[in-house]
Amino acid sequence: MAKNIQAIRGMNDYLPADTAIWQRIEGTLKQVLASYGFSEIRLPIVEQTPLFSRAIGEVTDVVEKEMYTFEDRNGESLTLRPEGTAGCVRAGIEHGLLYNQEQRLWYMGPMFRYERPQKGRYRQFHQMGAEVFGLQGPDIDAELIMMTARWWKALGIADHVQLELNSIGSLEARANYRDALVAFLEKHKEVLDEDCKRRMYTNPLRVLDSKNPDVQQLLNDAPTLGDFLDEDSRAHFSGLCALLDDAGIKYSINQRLVRGLDYYNRTVFEWVTSALGSQGTVCAGGRYDGLVEQLGGRATPAVGFAMGMERMVLLVQAVNPEFEPTRIVDVYVIASGQGVQSAAMQLAEKLRDADPQLKLMTNFGGGNFKKQFARADKWGARIALVLGEDEVATGQVVIKDLRTGDQQTLAQSEAAATLRTLLQ
Repeated sequence: MAKNIQAIRGMNDYLPADTAIWQRIEGTLKQVLASYGFSEIRLPIVEQTPLFSRAIGEVTDVVEKEMYTFEDRNGESLTLRPEGTAGCVRAGIEHGLLYNQEQRLWYMGPMFRYERPQKGRYRQFHQMGAEVFGLQGPDIDAELIMMTARWWKALGIADHVQLELNSIGSLEARANYRDALVAFLEKHKEVLDEDCKRRMYTNPLRVLDSKNPDVQQLLNDAPTLGDFLDEDSRAHFSGLCALLDDAGIKYSINQRLVRGLDYYNRTVFEWVTSALGSQGTVCAGGRYDGLVEQLGGRATPAVGFAMGMERMVLLVQAVNPEFEPTRIVDVYVIASGQGVQSAAMQLAEKLRDADPQLKLMTNFGGGNFKKQFARADKWGARIALVLGEDEVATGQVVIKDLRTGDQQTLAQSEAAATLRTLLQ
């Protein structure tokens, strides 16, 4: 017997029972995006490797250890995308979307990172991201955060996420802070683990993210990035905080929040939760005013964020069990008797014509009424339409509400209007 081929570790199948809640969550998110004027952009999952090494940074964990990179048959280095912003910027430059224009773009799809798989962290994962180009004030930063807050309300998780903010300033301010941080860490090398010692000279701001409790204790005495901010960045951050205060959005300022990608400047933010254990970040982003120019375009201010869909699904399931997944079937057509199947199929087609949004399934494979009602329950249908020989002969149909057990017999010509009322 041939050996079964399994899915690759950390790359998951999502079965119909899973995708139903994914679809409901995605629909909610897309509805909010549309209400803020965002348009969808669809991007390749494979890009030239230099796109990510230039955008994300050569000495980041993503580029050094986590990317799926390979050589194609022409000897070109290609990479499965580990995140979406770089590809979105590349597309904007390539297709002339960014020059002297405001753009609001969103995307969704699979990303790939070679990490140790665990709950909420996978090698293939899905992100929904939103990017705004051409606006540089703190007002657009605030509106993006306000939009995410609207998401959380719509998903019923607003009480289970907290907003953390920081400003990492300009490139010059970060360089000055980096020098001060390295000087401090060099005096306390004995406290640092090997990973922090390596990062101290390659990407010292990543030491601030260390999970080592001894390092975290040491950092309480370290210089803070806020002390090195330039005046423009201070004013930008103050403006952002004032706008969020006016909007009633609660936040905490986390001076160790720097994000793991090199392209950020000024505003960075994360929405975090304690409901998912160690995988606490569910949405994160910030401003990246230099990235478009860095990738070959004209200098263009930009800000955006991305959200991990797997973690969002886990969070909704954990804290809002009443959030119903998208129903696969609204109406199940039950048919029994000589020549009834054809009539049932014709009725189903007429109902689909009358209401293209109706999710309707016709029973196939025969079976008595009891078995067919069991199938209707299995598919989660709310309504059963029952046709037998008598109903076909008289042009009628039985409509049964599977939640209440109420049923009525009426003319088939009235079925569409009745279903519309029952399913409201």
